[in-house]
Amino acid sequence: MRAAWVDASAGVAGDMLLAALVDGGAELCTVRAAVEAVVPGEVRLVRTRVDRAGMRATRIQVTPSADDHAHRTWKDVRRLIEQAPLADPVRASALAAFARLAVAEARVHGTEPEEVHFHEVGAWDSIADVVGVCAALHDLAVTDLTASPVALGFGRVTTAHGELPVPAPAVAELACEWQVFAGGEGELATPTGMALLTTLARECSPLPHLRLERIGVGAGSRDTPGRPNVTRVFLGTRAPAATLETGSDAVVLETNIDDLDPRAWPGVLASLMEAGASDAWLTPILMKKGRPAHTLSVLCPPQGAQPLRDAVFRLTTTLGIRERPVRKTELERGWTHVDVLGSRLPVKVGHRGGRILQATPEFAPAAALAARLGLPVHFVLAATTTAAHRADLTAGAPIPRTLTPEPV
Repeated sequence: MRAAWVDASAGVAGDMLLAALVDGGAELCTVRAAVEAVVPGEVRLVRTRVDRAGMRATRIQVTPSADDHAHRTWKDVRRLIEQAPLADPVRASALAAFARLAVAEARVHGTEPEEVHFHEVGAWDSIADVVGVCAALHDLAVTDLTASPVALGFGRVTTAHGELPVPAPAVAELACEWQVFAGGEGELATPTGMALLTTLARECSPLPHLRLERIGVGAGSRDTPGRPNVTRVFLGTRAPAATLETGSDAVVLETNIDDLDPRAWPGVLASLMEAGASDAWLTPILMKKGRPAHTLSVLCPPQGAQPLRDAVFRLTTTLGIRERPVRKTELERGWTHVDVLGSRLPVKVGHRGGRILQATPEFAPAAALAARLGLPVHFVLAATTTAAHRADLTAGAPIPRTLTPEPV
């Protein structure tokens, strides 16, 4: 499955997204042909190499071929796209993006979508951006598009309707149900960029698991010191669908033991974890002749099973090990810190789709702080949980930008 992930952490505009896709390998001649099919003789697309705050990028300048371009309604734009000789996926995507624009503009201006005069977003340059992006995605054979949270900016901007706040009303409408943040002063996201992103991307999420092939970098017209004004596209192939849906393969090693000194078990479990087990645990059981015993279970990746088999034989009194394959589904996880009793303690955060599902204090650092202060461990753990809630590390909240992927 060919996948693409859009990094809109510095903002997104139609021309920036188009430039990123061309920089990532889409043929400019194919994009030009699609745009020419919709608005013949009206625009030129010119590719240039630019630098944005020290970062190399591609810019696609869309310039008019005629002196005057009428403002078009959604009905006009729809007719042009429907009648153009485009590939069906390109036509369907372009119509969907412009329909979303029309609905947003109609809501902002209190009118019906059919009556909307697009002005900036329906002019020749935005038609070129929308059709060009849809053609570029089709040329790259992208079938799975996702995107990051979007930087919208703040301040004020001058439009055909006068001076408006940033994010502009249409951008704000289009951003509903998407994850957004300010990200910097000025207009960082345009209606065309937001319409394309929220229409064509199936979800807002962190960078997915990819076999990365190329990274395309598309520049906007402004060059802001200290902040690259770019949109990036990460292109690659996804893992097989079954792996993504059900998780990674794993193996459980098991054995029943009734003759090991119970005092040895904590050391056995610790040694198995150090040897590469994903987890190791004991389950009390009753064996033949009423003997109390334990089932030792060891979870590990298939490639790590042999060293752990050897470890179980070495560390215990067992004469045999059974094993079975299992499917393992994991939340993405990361670590962050909170202030607790004058110290910084780590909190493990499990998340999916950019939202927190679990946030748990790490026990060992909490226990160390409790010993240092002469307090009960449960008191420090409770204080850490309270601090995590105050830091909005709660179920359903967006993942914090300070999250690190490795244990702290």
